[in-house]
Amino acid sequence: MLMTITHLPSPNLQNCELTFLESEAINIEKANEQHKNYRAMLERCGAKVITLDENIALPDSVFVEDPIIVFDEVAVLTSMGVESRRAESEAMEKVFSQYRKIERISLPAKIEGGDVLKVDKKIFVGESARTNKEGIQALKSIITPFGYEVISVKVTGCLHLKTGATALDDQTVFINSSWVDAFAFEGFEKIEVPSEEPFGANVLKIGNILCMNEAFPKSITLIKSLGYTVDSVNISEFVKAEAGLTCMSVPFTCKD
Repeated sequence: MLMTITHLPSPNLQNCELTFLESEAINIEKANEQHKNYRAMLERCGAKVITLDENIALPDSVFVEDPIIVFDEVAVLTSMGVESRRAESEAMEKVFSQYRKIERISLPAKIEGGDVLKVDKKIFVGESARTNKEGIQALKSIITPFGYEVISVKVTGCLHLKTGATALDDQTVFINSSWVDAFAFEGFEKIEVPSEEPFGANVLKIGNILCMNEAFPKSITLIKSLGYTVDSVNISEFVKAEAGLTCMSVPFTCKD
């Protein structure tokens, strides 16, 4: 069964952590409606959606991708690149301990789930503002015994690796090579995001459907022209919080 964990937006979302963007006013009522539509999209793609509210007071808690990285064999609690987000971990451990053995990465190693792109057994990890070399090495020590290959990727122009590169399938990445080192993806077909839509490379793959942000119509048209099935949703309020589609859910499989 394909499942996804999500979390309701915090009424304190306005106080979210920002690295590359200036603060803009976030309409929390609109954000709640957009999140409802986002969950509906996940369900249309065939996922069973579980929605949490345990961390509702924490500004960034809607971005459930960052505190945990889930593999078939294990779930890894991350150390998080900013102190304000580390309180999110306890609730994620509680949820995922029902489905996976839990491992933990500890400081001074820093890593966030938004920097981890899984493509079959190749695990690309962004060295970014939120993930350091020690964090990449810590993840490598946990998952390589399960047959995964960890590949470090330099990220320079955006918050996380998946802000600037995601996988369309096991052979193809959608990438903004101005922000992400494209040479790390040797052997993959690389589709460059339209220059007018630098944030368009963040695509969430649920089953055989690619979920995309309605704010990037040229990216959507491009991906559809390549023969992929696309669903889309408006997440404008979360974009103000430096987020993309992948940030707001943790997809994983479990037995029925």
